[in-house]
Amino acid sequence: MAPRRRIGEFELIARYFAPLARDFPGAGGLKSDNAVFSADPRRDLVVKTDMVVSGVHFLPDEQPQTIAAKALRVCLSDLAAGGATPHAYQLALALASDWKESWIAAFARGLAADQRRYGVSLSGGDTVVTPGPLSVSITAFGKVARGRAMRRDRARAGDELWVTGTIGDGALGLLAARGRLKGITPRQSAMLEGRYRLPQPRCALGVRLPGIATASADVSDGLLADAGHVADASGLAVVVEREAVPLSAAARTAVAVEPKLWAAVLGGGDDYELVLAVPRRKRAALRAAADASGIDVTRIGHFAHGAGVQLMIDGRAAPLPRKGYVHF
Repeated sequence: MAPRRRIGEFELIARYFAPLARDFPGAGGLKSDNAVFSADPRRDLVVKTDMVVSGVHFLPDEQPQTIAAKALRVCLSDLAAGGATPHAYQLALALASDWKESWIAAFARGLAADQRRYGVSLSGGDTVVTPGPLSVSITAFGKVARGRAMRRDRARAGDELWVTGTIGDGALGLLAARGRLKGITPRQSAMLEGRYRLPQPRCALGVRLPGIATASADVSDGLLADAGHVADASGLAVVVEREAVPLSAAARTAVAVEPKLWAAVLGGGDDYELVLAVPRRKRAALRAAADASGIDVTRIGHFAHGAGVQLMIDGRAAPLPRKGYVHF
């Protein structure tokens, strides 16, 4: 008898946890990363929890300041996708049994620097010791005008697919950090590693997107996966044009040397850019918001009736590489 297949992350959520959220409308059926709570007559709270684990989300020898910043920023990236202004966060820290106070001091300095950078404050949490690897869980709270929080499930057929910044730097940066990228300069390698180690959440643009984008997500699992999450939640198909996907100079060099790295670019994740569904009539508004934020945006495809992700290369349908990172 063949072994029974272990279910994946999203199947697990849909089967066991989505039913528990059925009576809370702000959970959105757990189809979006964020939950939305009514805060007062004028504002809603957008809430997101994320966990980072040593050896999974960051390298085991990573500096504590960098771990702190990444743990906070991956949450703030989701708030940006929700159109929310960062407000506060809670921290749950599971320390390895050999922890040192000097490590905690440096970790706290990393959080303090990003609190100043993003205008957030620590509001509580928990600290424990574990026999397992270091784990950091953050729950971030953001504010948005009442009823204006953005979600994954509101894209419409005909909406254009846009992304911020450049794609693939996070996944290639992990390869660079492990010494597994060829044909790039030391400076390019350092840039890619920096993109992997320290994401740049698009908070300045996110707060300008309600009323412009119909749906959004951040690119954490991979471009194809996260565009697909928006399409699935909205009951649509999404078409991605590979030649339109924006690459940094370092990423372009890497894929020119090793074309198979396109699979990592499209499916590797860790970019923490935003993927957006935007009506064509809102193009000018999106570009104006991006210009005001100092963030580049690029149109890379569209949403259509149907289901699934369709990758186009030079105008022809192509087989999908790995769609994205999965934990299960």
